[in-house]
Amino acid sequence: MGGWLETVPKAELHVHLEGSLRPATLCELVPGLTEEDVTARYRHADFAGFIDSFKWVVGHLKEPGHFALAARRLLEELAAQRVTYAEITLSVGVMLLRKQDAAAIYDAVVGEAARSKVDVRWVVDAVRQWGAEAAMEVARFAAERSTDRIVGFGIGGDEAGGPVEWFRDVFAFARENGLALVPHAGETVGAESVWGAVKLGARRIGHGIRAVDDPTLMHYLRDHDIPLEVCISSNVATGAVAGLADHPVRRLYEAGVPIVLNSDDPAMFNTTLTREYEIAASHFGFSEDELRGLVDNSFRYARVLNRP
Repeated sequence: MGGWLETVPKAELHVHLEGSLRPATLCELVPGLTEEDVTARYRHADFAGFIDSFKWVVGHLKEPGHFALAARRLLEELAAQRVTYAEITLSVGVMLLRKQDAAAIYDAVVGEAARSKVDVRWVVDAVRQWGAEAAMEVARFAAERSTDRIVGFGIGGDEAGGPVEWFRDVFAFARENGLALVPHAGETVGAESVWGAVKLGARRIGHGIRAVDDPTLMHYLRDHDIPLEVCISSNVATGAVAGLADHPVRRLYEAGVPIVLNSDDPAMFNTTLTREYEIAASHFGFSEDELRGLVDNSFRYARVLNRP
């Protein structure tokens, strides 16, 4: 790639703050924890195992300062990769369940972002298997701060355990309050999950790879310019695809579906945003011109959320 990937400005649109903690950062937070301990806990064989690992990580984020350190380290990493714009997902649903002071945590990470070279916006995330009532609490939190750099509302977690249709009223509330809908869908459940999300007004889809199973859906995404936030390493690590060779990123691209490459939980999947572009080139034959088009997409589809 001639080194241009390391130097070209890029945007990251799907990265979870809690999943960005490298072993060294977590060891800063937890005295006595070793990087070997963290690496071992990050290993998982399937999506359920990943969720357990994610729970273990967030269990160590106990106060606003911990989240601030996580944000500082993530933003340093992004800046080093020439990421100039990022939409970072915060698991506010988890914070509220744990009775943490989500407002103080949010203020702490916003303060860190203000010191970074990266232009940061925030997406707040609810845990879908906990139901619509809990998700509405997250949406209200976001709506109260929708002019304070929070631009999107999403749902993640166990896709089969929380179908998107549960959240019809929550999504409507979020949209009425100026938040773009960016739910996870079509990651571990089929194309019908993506259909459900777009019918409820999703502006981007987190993952969405199972759209490849439905040609009509792929045409719809193409014709309505609804992008998929594709996270190759994540899908392999969680078992959403059987292996790297089985990932549908190339088929989605060739079908005209708009895609953006992302890192998702980079520390937990041992990747970076730059690495995801390198994988697209080395394993899926994306040319330099095609990769440059994907870089352009990362900014183009960020604009779906941004307000002046």
